[in-house]
Amino acid sequence: MESIDKTFKFLLYSRAFRSIGIIYMTLALPLYLSAMNINIINIGIIFAAVLFFMVITAIVYGEIGDRIGFRYELIIAEFLAFSAALIIFLSTNIYIIIIAMIIGGIGGGAGGLRGAFSPGTNAIIASNYPDAKDRIKRYGQIIAIGSGMSIFGSLLLSMHSFISGFIGVLFAFRILFLVAALFLLISFICLLFVKEEKRPRKTTKLMKNTSLKYMSKIIVANSLGGIGMGIAIPLLPLWLEIAYNANSLTIGIIFGISYIAISLGSYLSSRIGSNFNILNTASYSRIISGVALLLMGISPFLVLAAIFFIIRTFIAGFGSPARNTVNVKGIDVEDFGTASSVQGIATRFSQLSSGLSGYLIDYSIPLPLEIGGVFQILSGFVYKYLLKDHKKL
Repeated sequence: MESIDKTFKFLLYSRAFRSIGIIYMTLALPLYLSAMNINIINIGIIFAAVLFFMVITAIVYGEIGDRIGFRYELIIAEFLAFSAALIIFLSTNIYIIIIAMIIGGIGGGAGGLRGAFSPGTNAIIASNYPDAKDRIKRYGQIIAIGSGMSIFGSLLLSMHSFISGFIGVLFAFRILFLVAALFLLISFICLLFVKEEKRPRKTTKLMKNTSLKYMSKIIVANSLGGIGMGIAIPLLPLWLEIAYNANSLTIGIIFGISYIAISLGSYLSSRIGSNFNILNTASYSRIISGVALLLMGISPFLVLAAIFFIIRTFIAGFGSPARNTVNVKGIDVEDFGTASSVQGIATRFSQLSSGLSGYLIDYSIPLPLEIGGVFQILSGFVYKYLLKDHKKL
């Protein structure tokens, strides 16, 4: 355990550099595609297609983790993310860009949790740290460093406003994709030094019945939240541009402040989160986040919308370590990888609702955030109801 603890810092370094690169790409891609004259409806469909292929590959990642190690799952995912960033820099062909997004798993929302987690992160922490309080602490550290460094990803987007005047809008995006690729390469190198607790031999083809029963409850609740997130979050940078005429500098600043908020929330959770009921924290934080998202959608002013968004991210940051702990609490140790991946599959599959996002914005600008907020609120209530009788919580 001592040697594993010593290498945990390399996982933190990886999440820091990954967050810079992946956050820039996730923020910039909808704006980049729009600048390439792709209409908003098609952009929503593209993100839905990317999420669909992420669903297909997620189960493969889980099996890799359970059978040969979560460390290798992390390394493979990071190398593919680096490759995707490099391809997007090199090519202007929309079909190649979409393929790169699929390869790298670059889709979903650009929240502060986006860079902190990739396939294998949940599982390796759950495997290396069996105690729930220790897990909350480690998850809190991961989210704090990941979301804190996400600020620099948003700053890369803000830089676009300055350098585009010299080299053009599209080429400015591409140059910054190259910078993102370099950060992802450093993240990949850091993962090579991470160690993992010896894995128990997997005795089932998929997972034990007890793990499957517990996981099914998590999937139901998370799928509701995923539908809301898919509708509201992936096109959020573009939504801000359309709703309030915000430019890339302003959008970058808003997301940068939100990353500070989520980092503070997760840091606070790592210090005091274990003192609270874990399930209540996981459930209520999701409900409050949904309310904030709904209020953001109906806000008449950009500043007010930004305030609601920042409140939402702070609450999400505080609740995320508890949610990650609850998500694996009833899972057998030999099923961590598959269970984490299947949970991810369900969430990403539900986020295919992002295909509706462009249509909803085109119909009524506030609608995606209003609907997304309602689904997230429902998710929080269902989360508490389904898991309230679980003995280990």
